[in-house]
Amino acid sequence: MREKMEENDKARLGQATQHRLLSVAYWRFSVNMSLTVLDMTMLIVASATVLALRHETDIYSFRFGIPMDLSAYLLICAVLWAVCLHGVGVYHRHVMGDGYQLNALLIKGAVIAVMVTCAFDFIMRIGMSLTAIVLSFVFGLLLTMVERFFMRLLITQGRRKGRYSYSTVVVGSQEGITRALAFLGQKQQLNYRPVAVCPIRLDPATGLVEADTNIEGLDKQINDVLGLSIPIMTYGDDFAEHAVSLHAQTVMVTDVMQRFSDNFNTFALRAESMNLEIALVTSAADVSGHETQVRVIQGTTVMTICLPQYSPAAMLQKRVFDIVVSALAIVISSPIMVLVAIAIKLEDHGPALYTQERIGLRGKPFKIHKFRSMYVDADAKLAEVAAVNGQELGACVKIKNDPRVTKVGRFIRKTSLDELPQFFDSFIGTMSVVGPRPQRQFEVDGYDQVYATRLLVKPGITGPWQVSGRNDLSEAESRQLDVGYVQSWSVMGDIVYIFRTVGTMINPSGAY
Repeated sequence: MREKMEENDKARLGQATQHRLLSVAYWRFSVNMSLTVLDMTMLIVASATVLALRHETDIYSFRFGIPMDLSAYLLICAVLWAVCLHGVGVYHRHVMGDGYQLNALLIKGAVIAVMVTCAFDFIMRIGMSLTAIVLSFVFGLLLTMVERFFMRLLITQGRRKGRYSYSTVVVGSQEGITRALAFLGQKQQLNYRPVAVCPIRLDPATGLVEADTNIEGLDKQINDVLGLSIPIMTYGDDFAEHAVSLHAQTVMVTDVMQRFSDNFNTFALRAESMNLEIALVTSAADVSGHETQVRVIQGTTVMTICLPQYSPAAMLQKRVFDIVVSALAIVISSPIMVLVAIAIKLEDHGPALYTQERIGLRGKPFKIHKFRSMYVDADAKLAEVAAVNGQELGACVKIKNDPRVTKVGRFIRKTSLDELPQFFDSFIGTMSVVGPRPQRQFEVDGYDQVYATRLLVKPGITGPWQVSGRNDLSEAESRQLDVGYVQSWSVMGDIVYIFRTVGTMINPSGAY
């Protein structure tokens, strides 16, 4: 019954995530497409009027010795105009509703567009006068400003009704939440729409963030500021999943969690791995390894941070990469896998493959497959062998000269051939080609909040631990490598790890 309820919860979470991403993609695409078409139209109207008044409608390309159709020339100029506006950030979701930033960026885009158009005319050797080009973009700029004024009215009006905005969960102290809600109510140009709040505080004994349960009167404060009531969430490890179930796209942190702290870093990783944007209302903030954007809105600095590798597009790239690499590896290594399986079978007549439950993405158990490198009853003797070597079961059990390892097993471990069947796990999606090594439940139970972030990515066949010394690394070094990978992985970086793995197989170290 419990497993069925968990499956239903995961299904609802997946549906909420899909709905959230599709709704955001739809309105962003539709709004930006509409603005792009209107901006191009404004320039075409302005340019056609200027050229008609100046009697410069006959356009000829001396480069190719052919006349150019006026409509085609105006369309090319309009496309260059839209590209330049995009380059300066005019179509950013926050800018589209902010007249102050928008007009400044439009002017900047117009200057660049004039230079680009002059370059195009020079390359094509079109005899358009500089005066005509400048006047076209000046009047095009003015028309675009007018058009954007009315579009801004429509956008801000739509945001009041919940459209064209990012559903936001506000996290912080009760005072910080109230200030943030008041700020968002005054800044209509920002597309943050509060859908829930999550009061938190620091535990003075441990220094860790915990839920603030003393929230008497908070609902009234929210109602006084917003004019309506919104849900009050209870902070916990499932915060990101709960936020997604509310169709939130952004988490706004007001205070309590300090930048560069373990509290904030682990919180940000959990949220961003669910493709939630982190926004901080602060005078200065920074998180190393994250992309940051800073905007000053009427004297208030807003910084947004994100890990781009957790975007849907990046995650799709990694999945495709895993499928392609796993398929190639399976085909290429098939003869080797057959030979290894035969060698294992001949040594002690036991099964060639070894299956064990490991903990994968977000703490979900899965079955890992390896070539068996230990005797059949090895798992039952782990605690005994660890005790003999003066170790306890935990996150980093490292036993040199483990008596449970077979002769064939010692060789395939040193050369990493025992990991080859895991390409099937990567192919079906329970693992990734590159990532932190998968561990067992008792090891996961020993994680602190920082090290637990390694569960935010799929475990890998190879990764930073495998190519950096393996069991010769200290516990602190191993943890730093895994957490660092979670924050900075990329497909190109994964390719580098694969090449480094080949080198490790040729010159193995730390494998036992």
